[in-house]
Amino acid sequence: MVTLERLRADHADALLAFERENRAYFVRTVPDRGDAFFTPAGFSARLRALLDEQHARVCHFHVVLGEDGDLIGRVNLIDVADGGAELGYRIGEQAAGRGVATAAVAHVCRLAAADYGLTSLTAVTTLDNPASMRVLNRNGFTQVENTSVGGRPGLRYVRRNLAFAPPAPPVIPG
Repeated sequence: MVTLERLRADHADALLAFERENRAYFVRTVPDRGDAFFTPAGFSARLRALLDEQHARVCHFHVVLGEDGDLIGRVNLIDVADGGAELGYRIGEQAAGRGVATAAVAHVCRLAAADYGLTSLTAVTTLDNPASMRVLNRNGFTQVENTSVGGRPGLRYVRRNLAFAPPAPPVIPG
């Protein structure tokens, strides 16, 4: 079972550790955040900016916690406007392949509709990330166009009916 929590300032240490631990893993399929992001000062400034955006309700950031309470991922809704937002997520290497991303995305889709009043979400992924494509497909997203993600070929997906939630497969304990 995974839990989502809205991003808070007290997540800072665990979140920076998570990002550092998984940097090389993430850069395989998503653009790198750059060296400054991983410094205490750079990360602290970025976290403050994210919390300001969340307070203004233009974004909704979440951390994903595993059964033991450890931070194992992130799921974010950014650029909230006109009933929609862009979905982004990253699950750490140690939790990959166990249904965590599928469950976390399903949960944030329910939150998007019920708590944030959203009616549609978009998401992008690189062509070399079939696991992310499966997560989106399992959660009712439809491929709508080719795109570029950080200069890499990718796909854009959309989910227009957030009120309907396809059942997510269970998370495999690990």
